[in-house]
Amino acid sequence: MDNFTPVSALVGGGLIGFGALLLLATLGRIAGISGIASLAIFQREGRSWRLAFVVGLLLGPLLVGFAVSDFSYSTPDLNSKTLFAGLLVGLGTAWGSGCTSGHGICGIGRFAPRSIVATIIFMASGVVVASFF
Repeated sequence: MDNFTPVSALVGGGLIGFGALLLLATLGRIAGISGIASLAIFQREGRSWRLAFVVGLLLGPLLVGFAVSDFSYSTPDLNSKTLFAGLLVGLGTAWGSGCTSGHGICGIGRFAPRSIVATIIFMASGVVVASFF
């Protein structure tokens, strides 16, 4: 039970939800990371806020790491398996018209039927794959 951290999980989840709500309330946009990142690269219109969003995602943990003395995180080993898995995730987000953040956090929060179905499918797929490994 070393990984059981309900307070930090609650605070982190609340911040994610607040960030998603803030983006929806201010810009009318859904905080789907895959869509924001890909459109930041491939579309000129709205690029500045998308780049700021992605940079914030990257800088956030670093800033917390400086502010909190016992903050730690891990990174996956980059090998052919993890790169292949990343490619599959990228294809899945393109085929599913969104990623876990867009469907799971924002879509379910808006009671979007498509997002509810997508979240059930990717969570079930994750359980099945994790049970094999």
